Amino acid sequence: MAESPFRRVFGFLKGAGGEPSRLWLAAAAIVIVIVMFRSFTSLEAGQVAVRINNITGSTEVITQPGLVLKLPFGIHNVYLLDVSPQTFHLRGPENKGPLEGKELSVRASDGSSFAFNDTTLLFRAIPGTADDTLRDSGLGHAYYEWMLPYARAILRDEFGRESTISVSNPTSFAQAEQRAKTRLNKLLGAHGIEVTSIVTPRPRFSPEYENLIESRNQTENQLAVIDSELARARTERDRKLAEVERDQNKVIQTKRAELEAQLATAWTQQTQTHREVDTYKIEKTAAGQAARSAAKSTADQLKGQLDAQYQSRKAEIDAFRNQPVERVMERLGERLEGVTINIQPYRNDGNPQRVQLENVGGAR
Repeated sequence: MAESPFRRVFGFLKGAGGEPSRLWLAAAAIVIVIVMFRSFTSLEAGQVAVRINNITGSTEVITQPGLVLKLPFGIHNVYLLDVSPQTFHLRGPENKGPLEGKELSVRASDGSSFAFNDTTLLFRAIPGTADDTLRDSGLGHAYYEWMLPYARAILRDEFGRESTISVSNPTSFAQAEQRAKTRLNKLLGAHGIEVTSIVTPRPRFSPEYENLIESRNQTENQLAVIDSELARARTERDRKLAEVERDQNKVIQTKRAELEAQLATAWTQQTQTHREVDTYKIEKTAAGQAARSAAKSTADQLKGQLDAQYQSRKAEIDAFRNQPVERVMERLGERLEGVTINIQPYRNDGNPQRVQLENVGGAR
């Protein structure tokens, strides 16, 4: 039977006595070292590794610096991606590369134009989505190519919403930067890239407009000085008002103390007066009740006397009523003693219908 190549190589490497030679051991060690060396990839700070399993097609993002295991024989592929902060500029008259484009010029909402000398964007590849960055952009720094078209279009759009007046206002300027940053991260985030900061200088206008801005700034400075003077005057006024209020409060407190003392004295006098009035009332009420009792007693006595007289007169009247006519006429005659009676009849007959009495001498 023919001898196999493995046996021929193994027999060649055998030394005297049939044992493996030192050359065999050295070759095996070299092979092991080479395999081990090619099975690990060093991951530095500021980098991430994307390990692709060529058998299953799965990807794994490794962000911890150190050695990354890569199985040999094409089982794994490991790609490194730089995720350290990068700087992108828009400056100068023309594009000079993936990280430097032509300066940003903007058409404002009111029709005027302005430009920025150097617009700077700080960006990086997102560590956690490095597999998306590699898939959409490619190896190395290929993801730089996304910055120029997105940055110029979105910055021009967002700053173009402002007028030349509002873009000079730091508040409006910051709002435009924030809107641009939000839109950029929404679009670039799909490719595994994020913008961390946008730095824009003061916008550059035409010389005439720059002069107008300078004049407006001087006016605003004067207004700031006037506001400061007004604030100082308000502070001084408040201080004086506080002093006046303090003095007035002191006077009010003094007057209040005096009035309270007078009120206490008046209350004391009123209490004393009420006490005297109550005493006088009690005395007068007692005297009145005593007089009333005495008057009532006298009235009762008079009433008894009048009742006795009334009963006596009534008895006399009743007794007189029962007397005969002759007795009545006798008594009437006694009463009319000395009285002249003139009788003038109205008819010439012996039976007059009316008798007129005249008191001549005074009737009793």
